[in-house]
Amino acid sequence: MGKTDIKSLTLGEIGAQFAGMGLPRFRAGQVFRWLSRGAGSFEGMSDLPLPLRQQLDGEYRITSAVVARKQVSKLDGTVKYLFRLWDGEYVESVLMRYRYGLSLCVSTQVGCKMGCGFCATGKSGFLRDLLAGEILSQVQSASIDSGERISHIVLMGMGEPLDNYENVLRFLELATCKEGINIGMRSISLSTCGIVDKIYDLAGKRLQLTLSVSLHAPNDAIRSRTMPINRKWGVDELLKACRYYARETGRRVSFEYALIAGVNDSVQCAQELAGKLRGMPAHVNLIPVNDVTGTGYRKSGVPQQKRFAAVLEGKGIAATVRRTLGADIDASCGQLRRRQEAT
Repeated sequence: MGKTDIKSLTLGEIGAQFAGMGLPRFRAGQVFRWLSRGAGSFEGMSDLPLPLRQQLDGEYRITSAVVARKQVSKLDGTVKYLFRLWDGEYVESVLMRYRYGLSLCVSTQVGCKMGCGFCATGKSGFLRDLLAGEILSQVQSASIDSGERISHIVLMGMGEPLDNYENVLRFLELATCKEGINIGMRSISLSTCGIVDKIYDLAGKRLQLTLSVSLHAPNDAIRSRTMPINRKWGVDELLKACRYYARETGRRVSFEYALIAGVNDSVQCAQELAGKLRGMPAHVNLIPVNDVTGTGYRKSGVPQQKRFAAVLEGKGIAATVRRTLGADIDASCGQLRRRQEAT
């Protein structure tokens, strides 16, 4: 990759590096502001002297996420972006409109290693982690394209965020920086399939983001069939880590549960799940599994969805059936793939 990606550096880090180059501290603030606006080159940083712009161009590069394809749902206005990265690889992001504003679901890796049976991303294989600047660029590009501010971020696109732990932490610092795009930590959700050791590490940071855990089963027998990660850390070990996270951060944990007909949607499963979550500050997002070619899974019917939610609510567990967005453009949970531009 050669040059350092300056967009992945914090304001303090840019200041320190500029000081080492003999540059005054205020130059770091100027450059950081340009980067936060989505500047793609030093050439356009008009308040910097031309020789300095040329010097910086020789030392650094600026990552970007260029819109290669854009699809807009006719059902609900959800937008799916295919972004081209510096090395010619692609990731997808999804822009969703809610009553509280715009939320962007961003990718953290090119592909995924986790191999969950109901998810399309892993079927395209894994290539590499995204840099913090590349994750940030998705937010900036979507904001520029929509002409509106992104108010919420969901790290739930392609890839497993906790498998790219250091770059994701750096992204969180950049995204919440007051001098940058300044998104509140409570407006960010991070999704994981259950990398237990990193959940403990994240708990130690005491960040005020929402941890969203892809659970999808109440026991090891069912979960191991669809989620290989469960063979390393079982359900009980995962939930122990989630309880620790809730205690350390004071934040409620959100659990994602994809309802798959005949697999994990029985009343017995709901009762077992309620028992496992008893006493934990938690919320369960029930997601009728989305169509993914080659999985053979079918979504649970509406009566079964309501019955499952009612069992949880009856046991004192907050639960909602998530509204499906962007289904007509394959922008729903589990449907993102690494696809090249259409020819």
